[in-house]
Amino acid sequence: MKKHIALLFACLALSFVWGQNTVGVVSHNPSKAQAGYNLIFPHNQPYTYLLDNCGQIVKQWGDEIYDPGNAAYLHTNGNLYRCGTRYALSNPQINAGGGGEVIDIWSWEGELLWRYAYNSPTYRLHHDIAVMPNGNILAIAWEKKTVGQAIAAGRDPDNLPQGSLWPDHIVELEPVGSNEANIVWEWYAWDHLVQDFDSTKDNYGVVADHPELININYDTHDGAADWLHMNSIDYHPTLDQIVLSVPFFNEIWIIDHSTTTEEAASHMGGRGRRGGDLLYRWGNAAAYDRGAANTQRLYFQHDAHWLDIELTPEHPDYGKIGVFNNRFAENYSMVNTIIPPFDSTTWSYLLTDKGTWGPNLYDWYYTSPEREDFYSDILSNMQRLPNGNTLMTAGRSGYVREITPMGETVWEYKLPLNAGIPVSQGTTIPASVNTFLFRMKRYTPNYPAFIGKDLTPSGYLELEPNTELCGQWVSLEDELTQLPIHIGPNPFTDQLTLDLSEVVSPKGYEIEVWNAKGERVYQFRHNESRISLHTQAWEAGIYLIRINHRTSMKLLRQ
Repeated sequence: MKKHIALLFACLALSFVWGQNTVGVVSHNPSKAQAGYNLIFPHNQPYTYLLDNCGQIVKQWGDEIYDPGNAAYLHTNGNLYRCGTRYALSNPQINAGGGGEVIDIWSWEGELLWRYAYNSPTYRLHHDIAVMPNGNILAIAWEKKTVGQAIAAGRDPDNLPQGSLWPDHIVELEPVGSNEANIVWEWYAWDHLVQDFDSTKDNYGVVADHPELININYDTHDGAADWLHMNSIDYHPTLDQIVLSVPFFNEIWIIDHSTTTEEAASHMGGRGRRGGDLLYRWGNAAAYDRGAANTQRLYFQHDAHWLDIELTPEHPDYGKIGVFNNRFAENYSMVNTIIPPFDSTTWSYLLTDKGTWGPNLYDWYYTSPEREDFYSDILSNMQRLPNGNTLMTAGRSGYVREITPMGETVWEYKLPLNAGIPVSQGTTIPASVNTFLFRMKRYTPNYPAFIGKDLTPSGYLELEPNTELCGQWVSLEDELTQLPIHIGPNPFTDQLTLDLSEVVSPKGYEIEVWNAKGERVYQFRHNESRISLHTQAWEAGIYLIRINHRTSMKLLRQ
């Protein structure tokens, strides 16, 4: 099949670092960074922003009523889903870090389509939601249990210093009208407890014999009412499963969503045949009495999720679980991916011979070369991008870094807000200042939400911005004639030739070719100035050719 290729634009393959920039985009290598738009919902202010890779605002949503409570997501249809809070004003009876009140849906044009409050003296939204393919919303919430209820469930009475206990539960909401919802599915941690403290209670048992249950007396936070503190939720539509981050247990949990609500309250039912019991847990086997301290792998983690945002099933990382491992060490964080040992034949996660769930080690990890310059004890997220890069947010400092698979930093962003107030470019924000950022999510230019939408930039978050940030890009088609590189033929079928004879490079050239899926289809170092690539196996489509030698890259498409 003949491949029709046309040059779209060229961009200088240089890494741009703006020495005077202390906020906003601090560095950017456009030839290696993943193109796209970045969604942020900074704390201490009410607006959600979509920024381009130059740090310019292309969209803004919100009103003056609710601050982040905490998450925000851009749906494929262009609608924004986000959580809002008024902090203690939302609910003084149940108030802790991450507390929410409402979930909003905003149109691309900025119209508030739906606002629903899940909030009362006995329950309260917090931290995160997951938007399902059918438009329903999975939400994390606390439920308030009295001292009497906690003791009846086997809690040690001496470990209830705050006079209540707030186990988490999950509700699935079907939006109705402009401010109502049907609760179509529920799961409660309270239905899946075990304890070895009080033999007179029905849930008494040997904790190590029941890894699928939650030990009500496992406690890492001195009896805090906010006992589990779930801080993320994600949904896998193929598996029909939910993954939860449970930082006070230093674990991630997977539960079965294919159950009915009645089955979710029991130990039977669903595709996993375990009802609402835990299908999988990982990070700290000591939480179910099957691991020593040296087997712990997670430390107050955030953003546990399946790696699937704009990744195709063919992507090598698709289906893995990613997590920001906040307190891996005293002064630095780690970013990880793992491969859960799922057996689709038995529809279960396989236990090791030690009676714990694998893996024993991470599939991939990253710590900053300087260690201490990338640390956040709270908040934070990671995202595997289609081109193989990883985007990471150190939430406490509002600092975001994008790295290549080789660990090279190719994009950096520093939130230009001092406790929610914009600062001028060149300002150095002290570490003690609240620049909280729960997450940053990047969506590629091909994301369906952007089809037919106006993405014209409208300014910057920072004051007195450096407007020359992207002025060094060469992006006009007529600039191609000025580049000393020739690629042809066009169209081509089985062979593509690169003529670099006008470029002097004693050390040779490293050629990389990427397809539109973000997959590298070719990489090799050449010493010759005329290079022929055999392309019989290439599909017709869009290709990015990068030539490592202070030269250029050319974007080609069918």
